[in-house]
Amino acid sequence: MRPILLAALLALAGIGRLAASEEIVRLPSQGDAILPYLLSYEPAREVKVAAILFNGGDGKVGLLTRGIPAPGANFLVRTRGLFVDNGVATAVIDVPSDVGGMPDGFRIGRRHVEDVASVLNDLNTRFPGVRVFFVGTSRGTVSAAYAGAALSPRLAGVVLTSSVFNASRGGGQGLAGFDFRSIRVPLLLVHHVEDTCQVTPYHPAQALSQTYPLVSVKGGKEPKSGPCDPYSPHGYFGKEAETVRAITDWMLGLPHAASIE
Repeated sequence: MRPILLAALLALAGIGRLAASEEIVRLPSQGDAILPYLLSYEPAREVKVAAILFNGGDGKVGLLTRGIPAPGANFLVRTRGLFVDNGVATAVIDVPSDVGGMPDGFRIGRRHVEDVASVLNDLNTRFPGVRVFFVGTSRGTVSAAYAGAALSPRLAGVVLTSSVFNASRGGGQGLAGFDFRSIRVPLLLVHHVEDTCQVTPYHPAQALSQTYPLVSVKGGKEPKSGPCDPYSPHGYFGKEAETVRAITDWMLGLPHAASIE
């Protein structure tokens, strides 16, 4: 995306300020590879909970090559400042330095779980006693769900936004066939009613709401991107603040909105 267009879209999004403290943390991964993640928090405020954020697409944030995104396009990357404003420390996980991206096969694999566990360990060290959640959006829900199932005993909960319920033509299985009961901690679903991305339809989230809490989002700003891209209902364009507030309220055990219009 061209820099001028990106800047214009970010202005349209109305995203709040970024966190007062942001740093790129480099952790060891498989072999000599480096696993980078972006840590954001407000040092002057109490960190109430922490969240590992899994972005969509191929998972690349570009922390080692482009540095800290300001603020970024993906729903979770660009709203990390809103999470921090609500007392949440965030860790945006990037791809390891020896891989070009995270297709579904990688996201459901053992190595990815080990990498996520490494970030979880680091957060536990930095913020002792603070509960940690996994939050995924779009293709990132594959990471959050599978890693959430594997690491449930160490988590406070999992949040899945714009979940990839359908397999894609390119071979990605998404969450088709995933057993949500394997996530043995509280699970929150967030989905835009008007999400028209083919692999992230709303109706499976509505069906799952018989078992799990669901935040249904409606409305927002006129789309400025394709249906599977972030500046559309798929990325809660124009409804970012309300959506993040519902997520963080749920994390904090506060009453949260079940419907956003």
